[in-house]
Amino acid sequence: MEQNETELMLKGYGLTTAEFFYHMPDYVHVLNTFIWQEYDLAPDHPKLFKFIEFWQREIEGPLHSVKFTHRKMIAPGEWRNMVGEFRVN
Repeated sequence: MEQNETELMLKGYGLTTAEFFYHMPDYVHVLNTFIWQEYDLAPDHPKLFKFIEFWQREIEGPLHSVKFTHRKMIAPGEWRNMVGEFRVN
């Protein structure tokens, strides 16, 4: 069952953004970049490391380095469910 972004954030997930630097398969002295974003759990980052393993196994361009950042958008204590609506005429 896929969860929406709000449910993930309430469970402690934050937005992880990674920049992959990799060698071009035909031009090994040329570096290229790839940006990846996913909601992930810090500090272990299981989704990021799963993607890195996939890259090393399936992609021809060998990795040079990976730079990433992680940002928690909301914490469970910062969100509450509101019931009600105000109408302004």
